[in-house]
Amino acid sequence: MNLPCTVRIAEDPVDREACFAVRKEVFVVEQGVPQDIEYDEYDAVAVHVLAVRDDGVPLGTGRLLHGEAAAGKTGGDPSVGSLGRLAVVREARGLGVGVALVRAIEEAAQVRGLTAVDLHAQTHALGFYERLGYEAYGPEYPEAGIPHRAMRRAL
Repeated sequence: MNLPCTVRIAEDPVDREACFAVRKEVFVVEQGVPQDIEYDEYDAVAVHVLAVRDDGVPLGTGRLLHGEAAAGKTGGDPSVGSLGRLAVVREARGLGVGVALVRAIEEAAQVRGLTAVDLHAQTHALGFYERLGYEAYGPEYPEAGIPHRAMRRAL
């Protein structure tokens, strides 16, 4: 299947704003996550990835935390990155956009010398991440009022 988009690191302010707009649409509007917890201090230091359609319309985003920023989410292991804020707009779901975003984040992690990626998956998305090689560990817990489980994949 041809992917309906291009995935790139969001380095310029326009791309970063597109990432935040997708997150607002998916997490704040669709899932009811309070806006004041959706955006955090880690956004300034994260590697953000953006999926855009050929006409420039943003379809999805995700971010990678590494180093100190990831330590609280990965048990303090400096070789493990943290994948988070993965969001795909409703009309682009099921088209491979999420897979492409996860793989781009993993590639960014490898470039930075990381050996594994952790994430906090909404429980309804466990199967998606399992198909990409992630393994769940630990108990289910609430995050932003939504059930989650921790998952990890060695790179």
